[in-house]
This record gives sequence, C-alpha cells and structure tokens, in this order.
Amino acid sequence: MSMNESSVSDAPRLPLSGLRVIEFTHMVMGPTCGMVLADLGAEVIKVEPLAGDSTRQLLGSGAGFYPLFNRNKLSLSLDVKDPRGLEIVLKLVAGADVFSENFKSGTMERLGLGYEALSSLNERLIYVSHKGFLPGPYEHRTALDEVVQMMGGLAYMTGRPGDPLRAGSSVNDIMGGMFGAIGALAALQQRHQTGRGQQVQSSLFENNIFLVAQHMMQFAVTGKPAAPMPERISPWGIYDVFTVAGGEQIFLAVVGDTQWATFCQAFDFADLQMDERLLTNNLRVLAREWLIPELRHRLLPRAAAEIAAVFEAAGLPFAPITRPEQLMDDPHLLATGGLAPMTLPDGRATRVPLLPLSLDGERLGLRRDPPRLGQHSRALLRELGYADAAIETLVREGVLGVQGEAAPADLG
Repeated sequence: MSMNESSVSDAPRLPLSGLRVIEFTHMVMGPTCGMVLADLGAEVIKVEPLAGDSTRQLLGSGAGFYPLFNRNKLSLSLDVKDPRGLEIVLKLVAGADVFSENFKSGTMERLGLGYEALSSLNERLIYVSHKGFLPGPYEHRTALDEVVQMMGGLAYMTGRPGDPLRAGSSVNDIMGGMFGAIGALAALQQRHQTGRGQQVQSSLFENNIFLVAQHMMQFAVTGKPAAPMPERISPWGIYDVFTVAGGEQIFLAVVGDTQWATFCQAFDFADLQMDERLLTNNLRVLAREWLIPELRHRLLPRAAAEIAAVFEAAGLPFAPITRPEQLMDDPHLLATGGLAPMTLPDGRATRVPLLPLSLDGERLGLRRDPPRLGQHSRALLRELGYADAAIETLVREGVLGVQGEAAPADLG
C-alpha cells in the first residue's frame, strides 16, 4: 500500500468529511472542482469509462493534468451506456451530495444523467456543470482556455501590442473549477435552510471576464483603454526585470519614496537619492526613460544572488526568475509543507503542490494518490450491496473495469 492510499471511508475529520461527490469530468476544469472538494475532505468518486479518462494519456503540456487534478479521489470504471452501469451510477447518486460534470451540453441528458433526472431522484443533490459559456448567445460554441483568453481580452493584455499571448497556465480552467467548487459550497450551505439541492453553473468565458474586469473598470474610471501589460505605464518608478552578471535575471521593485531612500542607501547611490528629478515616485515614473537604463548599467556587474541578498536584508521587493521545475526544491515550500509526497499511477515518486491555504494552521494534505483506473470499483460496489458473484459477472461482461485495482489490503 502506498503512503497516500486510504480506505473508501475517510478517517480524518476534514471540513467536508461525510460529503459524497460523484464526478463525470475530464481535462482540467471539472477535475479541479473535484480536487478542491476532495482536498477539503469530501469523498470524490471519479466515474471513468472502461478505457479511462483520456487525460491520463496526454503528452506535453497536458502530461501533468491527471496526477495534479485527480488526487484524493476514488476511481470507478464503468460502461454507463449499459443499463447495469447506469444503475450503479444512479444508486451512488441517490446517496450523494454533489454531482459534477464538464461534458458538452446534452451529453449528460443523453446518458440519463441530466439535472432534471438526477434531482428528481435525489432532491438534495447539488448538480455542478462546468461549461465554456453560461447560457446565452455563445453557449453553442466549443470553448477552450485559449479560446476564451483570446476572445475575453486576457491574451491581449498578456502579450505585446499586435502579439496576443495566452497566459502560461490553464488559468480559466483552474479558476472555473474553483468557482464550481465555491458554488457547490454555497449551494450546500443553502441546503441547510431549504433542504433542497440546486444546479450550479461555472464557465470558462465568464471566468475570463472576471480576470480582466480590473482592466474593464480601468477604462470606466479613466476613459482610456488599458494597455497590454508589457506596455503598461507602471505606477512605480522601479518595477522591472533586470539582466545582471552572467546573464542572470531578477525582478526588482521600489514602490514608494521610503523604499527609494532605502534602495539608494543600500547600494550607495547617494547621487540618485539627492537628484531633484527623482525625489518622488511620480517624478521617478516620469524619469523612467533615462533612470531605468542607468540602473541597469549600475547593477549589471553584480550577481543576482548578491542583489537579492541586499534587497532581502533591506526589506525591498524582489524575485528570482524561476522555472516551474525548480519549485520542486523550493526551500519555503519544503519547509512549510506546501509540497506533498505523491506516487504517480505508474509507481514513480514525486512531489505535488497543495491547495494554497491552511486551516487552523494546517495544510490540506494528500490522503490518496491519483487513482489507478478502476482502483476502487469492487470496493464501491460492495458498499452498494453488490455480492462478489454479481461484481465478477459485471467485470466479465465488460460493464465494470478493475484493471488498475489495488490489492485487497490497499482498500482498507
């Protein structure tokens, strides 16, 4: 049994312990919602086709999707187009609190798993749908994170003028899943008052609009369109990436008059501190055309580590330019428990970032590694009252998948 496998019933009393979530999700958006709920303690049952979630096989930039967004979950592998497979799902739904899906509109209805059908079976059910667009003129379109970044202004803001560029992460998918989880939590709270569940909808496009809302409101306040971030007029005199000794790069910020004095003193730039053209932040903003090249020249001979040490000692904002793989050994993450040991489905050991929050001083850890396909199929059916002989018939006849099943000791 791996260090992060536990029984079907969770022992730790986490905030959502006792809640059961059934999810029909793939890729990033839907699985993120389930991951958040699972990390908070809910029992999340990932229902996969017999061939498995296709995300398991992605290469390139998608290779990390499955292990990251499907931790702390159980895997049930089923042919839900077979009436016996559908019956299993309906039995699970009858006792579930949340149902989550992110398939194209109409898919769940065709399977007999739409909101109307499931809410009539379980009126307390929270039904979460993750879509490209909320209902409206665009809802028929096929959406991807990159699609909504392009049409929603984020790619324009990220890239240089004339060169729209998507953000370097699946920001809308991830945040869309988070808002799905927030909606589910709100609906669960309302259920305490009404006794009834409801449908929750989250979407990529509307999430993207929320991300660029600050730029929309900038236009509303100033009357001037926001410039792409690489061309924006910074409100601070020094707020930039500097290339220093050995070609290394470091981000440096001096965001106020007190910090400017501290900066000049720390680097013995008395002439700049006394220069009347640089006495206030606004003056330094106006002087950026000559000030930044001058600072680049003065800092160029120094090593990035040396500059970082001076900034840290002086309490000034700075940041090394870090690649994602380097964060696996980040001393702060390691010291604060922000990375948890994980065993990948293929058996390799790694570390995985946890949710960026703590509750009562504790991080929400890893209780289960990302499941192997069908790892918990037999255990879940036994819990539903299926006899072993009936389970074996379902396996033999291609309704139930168990190819990734753990040894009996792993199931608790």
